[in-house]
This record gives sequence, structure tokens and C-alpha cells, in this order.
Amino acid sequence: MNTGPILRRGLMVALGALSAIGMGPAVLASNHSDAPLIKQDPQANLTDVYAFIGTKYDNPSIKVLNVSMSFRPFSEPGDGAQYERFADDARYSVHITDPVSGVTKLRYNFSFSPVDSGYKNRKTILSYGLGTEVGPIVTVGDARQNFTQRFRVVKVSGGKATSIGQGLLVPPPNVGNNVTPSYNDASGKAVSGALSLADLDVYTRSTIYDLKSGETVWAGPREDSFFSDIPGIFDLLNVRILDNNGSLSDGLGQDGNGVDGFKGFNLLSIAMQIPLSELDDLGIPRRYDSVFFGQQTGVGVYASVSRPRISVRKKDGTRVNGGGWAQVSRLGNPLFTEALVAFEDKDRFNRTPASQDGQFAKYARNPELATLINAVYGTAFVATGREDLKRIFIPEVLKVATTTDPVRLAGQAGFSRLGFIGGDTTNGVSGGWPNGRRLGDDVIDIALTAIASGPAYSTITVVGDNVPANDAAYNQVFPYLATPNSGTNNNKDAAP
Repeated sequence: MNTGPILRRGLMVALGALSAIGMGPAVLASNHSDAPLIKQDPQANLTDVYAFIGTKYDNPSIKVLNVSMSFRPFSEPGDGAQYERFADDARYSVHITDPVSGVTKLRYNFSFSPVDSGYKNRKTILSYGLGTEVGPIVTVGDARQNFTQRFRVVKVSGGKATSIGQGLLVPPPNVGNNVTPSYNDASGKAVSGALSLADLDVYTRSTIYDLKSGETVWAGPREDSFFSDIPGIFDLLNVRILDNNGSLSDGLGQDGNGVDGFKGFNLLSIAMQIPLSELDDLGIPRRYDSVFFGQQTGVGVYASVSRPRISVRKKDGTRVNGGGWAQVSRLGNPLFTEALVAFEDKDRFNRTPASQDGQFAKYARNPELATLINAVYGTAFVATGREDLKRIFIPEVLKVATTTDPVRLAGQAGFSRLGFIGGDTTNGVSGGWPNGRRLGDDVIDIALTAIASGPAYSTITVVGDNVPANDAAYNQVFPYLATPNSGTNNNKDAAP
């Protein structure tokens, strides 16, 4: 579909509807708490996946597919003495797929060193700030960083698994100014919004790795980049959410009176850059039909986490794992599992590869969310036969057009949190979701707008949750996600 006529017909920002409709879906939270079983396994719980076209962090002549995946929702920045670590008995995977079938064509598996070893000094209560020396961490893995985790990357293509990186360092968490001062300003609050590689803190910058096979990888703690007023929604639609009569800062129905329920929290993230030339050489990009942008050529992207099928705990506390791997979590598009899939299928969905998503298409075609909003607020959103939503969500992978120029990033001129709805396009395709997903894409509002406006989209009705942006600025250089919050001075807690 050509979006030009849609945009020319104008955006109907229904303020009356915003005060009620936009608040209806109390289940929207990206995928922080998407299914009962994975809620019990936070280190394997996927929260968000991002995928967008850009350039290599140190060479703008090389076009890349940026992919990042995040885990461990609601990580408390000051959670000493351990702080959060990647699970050492999990396999974290990035899948590059056929965008039509969801079949994985290329996979990257990340595994991490044990969480109970890697210490320089086991006769202390401090993981950071005291190893063989006392003081602030100056470089990753130095004498003041007692615990250091490392990771390995395995590339799986054509049935062949090849180790392409090992012994790669994970930067420390943002403990605070006494231990990790390079993350923070003089007050001990995280500094984010780097415009160049040189602007990044030394911990992040020094743990970006170029692999011999051409990819770039990074793994470590980050600020939670998702934003939404989930607490207000669950407080029976708190008045701060319903107040949409203030100044419309971007002209699209959001005055910012909602409160970001994810502000101040951290998570664990893995990010990578894959040269598009490599994907082309492997013949992965394929033509697919986009709801809004017609025929495109690109790839599908999703993430998964797997655990050993068998794990035996011995009397001495050690584990013996076997039986291969069992997928326990997966995620492509935001919101699908949490906002559309019923409880009877949520856990099964997490165990299923994207290539078998046809069985879940009914949840996109007949979104219960639209039915609930209609029942509560008397609207008439189309709640059955939604082939438009099926084409967005099935297979449940982020579909990324790989033939466009690099997309705009949050903070850059022309960026819109609503992508093409806000006039932010690149080569005629939306700069953001549902064309991949960038940091700063307001996926709650885009999804609600799609539900309200489809399947015809003759008029675009913008609705949302009144939280238009993240509480922290994103970095505009790889790995893009914002600097992790400080344990002693963050946006969630009172300033010291």
C-alpha cells in the first residue's frame, strides 16, 4: 500500500478518544512479562528486540543490519553485591530469517562464562571496586574489577557452526561514582546520548569487538529502553494518563503526563552489527509484502533463549547439563505475545520457532485487544478478519527492508517516534516499526494506532498511552542503547 495518500488525507488526532481509548490495553508492556513460565526465569526473559539499517560504528562506508536483544526486565541498578549477570547455562540467539516463512537462515549463539568464577579475589564481599587493588575501575577487567564475565559467539550457517569470537569481555555494571565513574557525571548520574564513538564511556567503547568474520558484537548492562505508563494503566486508568489536554509537544496527541514505569531500571543486552554484504552473499534477503509499503526486499529478525533440557544439581552445588537445548523464550515484534496471544498459548508460543507461527495467526486476525476496547469504551474498532495485523505479526519476526539507506536515529533531525505516521520515512519506507524497530520507536502508540485505523487505514487515528519518549537519551552510536543507570543515583530513586 502506498502511504502517500494516507498521509495526505491527514492524521485525525482524536483527543476525545485519546482520553479513553488509548488507555484501554492494560496488557501492553512490550514483552517484559509475556508468559507465566518465563516470568519465573528472569535471566532468560526477553524484553525487546531492535533491528534497523545503519552503518558500521567506525566505517560509514559499510552498511550494516543493527540487531540488539535485551533480557532481565526490571533490573535494579543498585542490586549489589552480585548485580546482574548473563546466565552461564543459557544460549542467547539472534535469528536472521526468511521474512515470509520465518525459517532461520543464519543464527548467532552467545554463551557466557560461569557466574561463580572469574574472581580475582574470593575473600571479599565486593564484586567491583576491590580485586587485587582498591579503587575505581579504570579499564574493563583491571585489578579493581573483581568479577569479570566473558562471552563466546558461534555462527551457524548452512548447518555448520563456527566459533567466531571467544573470551570477549563484558563491561561492569554502573555501580556508582566511587567504582565506575566513567559511566557518570560529577553527580553520579549516568551520561548518555553519545554522538560519536569518542563520546562513549570507556567501559562500553573498549568492549566493542570486531570479529574476523566481519560482524561487530557487544554485550553488557544497559538502561531499559522501553517506555510506557504501565503502573498508571493498572491503577484503573490513573488520571495522569487520562489527561491529554496539555500541550501537544509533537502534534500527535501526547503531552507527556504519563509516567514511564520502566524509568530508572536496567537490563542486560547483546548488540551486533552484521554487514549487509554478508547477508547478500548468503542469499538471505527476500521479497515480501508489507502492509503499508508494498513489495520490499529484506530479512526477518527474532531472538530466542534456550536452556539445557536436563540439568542435575549435585551435592557440591555444581550442575551437570545435558539433553540438548530447549527454547524457553523468543521475541520478534513488540507486543504480540503479551498483548495478543491468550494465556493458553503463551508458554507454547515461547517454545515454538517462528517458522511454525501459522498456528498463532488467529490472534492477529481476531485481536482480543480490539474487542476489549470496544466493550469498555463503546468504540467500533474492527476486531475480526484483521489480515493487516496478520501480515505485520506473522511470522512473528521483525521484517526489515535491507535496500534502504540508513534510517534516522532518535535525537536526529526528522526522527519521529511514530515512524511513517509522523512523516519519518527512508526511501519510501517507515524509518521504524513495523519496518524493523529502532530505539525510540513508540511501539505502544503505533500498535494502538494500527488497531484503531485498520484494516482500511483510510484515516489514521493516532492513539496512545501518553508517554512519548524514554526517560534517558539513547546513544547515537553502537551499541545505541542508553548508558546503564547508576546504582546510587538513577531516575527511579530520589537523588542523593
